[in-house]
Amino acid sequence: MCYNIEIPAKEEIKEYYDKYLDNAIRNDEWNEYFYKMSGFTFSKIPVITAENPDKVQAYYWGLIPKWCKDEAQAKEMRTNTLNAKSETVFEKPSFRASIGSKRCLIFVKGFYEWRDYEKKKYPYYIHLKNEPVFAFGGIYETWVNKETGEVYNTVSIITTEANPLMAQIHNSKMRMPLIISGEDAGRWIDPALSKDEIQDLMKPYDENEMAAHTISKLITSRKDNPNQPAVKEVFEYPELPAIN
Repeated sequence: MCYNIEIPAKEEIKEYYDKYLDNAIRNDEWNEYFYKMSGFTFSKIPVITAENPDKVQAYYWGLIPKWCKDEAQAKEMRTNTLNAKSETVFEKPSFRASIGSKRCLIFVKGFYEWRDYEKKKYPYYIHLKNEPVFAFGGIYETWVNKETGEVYNTVSIITTEANPLMAQIHNSKMRMPLIISGEDAGRWIDPALSKDEIQDLMKPYDENEMAAHTISKLITSRKDNPNQPAVKEVFEYPELPAIN
């Protein structure tokens, strides 16, 4: 699955936008940078939605369906909706109302995953070889707390089966985030796409365009803050066989 990501700065997102999307960015709500963010903080992340393709917005990670009746149910729901499986996204009650026309781009510089080897877990940083910023395919929804009137814009990252590279790294679940190529970015957020066209875009990314390396256990440290440049630096484990 995908629960830990590196999030780019505002200027880096604009460079991606200018390169791959037609409209000029009208305005944006994003002005931060994270070397490492965990989905389980349920924080805001930068997105471009089908409804506002010329605006970078900050949506809470962890989709809350419209039908959630109260805050307690919403909080419980979001722990299970950080990711949405491409194979079932049209069927699951939490996601099927969004996938048809509420699709978004979620901006990242890279992501983190763990490899199991001899009953131990080893962290990796994964990124694209030739794109300093890229986008995950996501879905979004707006939920209103009926008790307080507070509005929550929320999002889920879609995942696919792993490509050969990710199957070696994420070898326990064999999953990876849906990476949308720059050339397909505009298509992904087109609300007029048919189900077949959407499904055609939900496939594993080309492993030849990706790179990965092991990193230190800083990423899971309780003593030191992992949100720092060192979290994604190369760290070697002599006992761990290299991936192909």
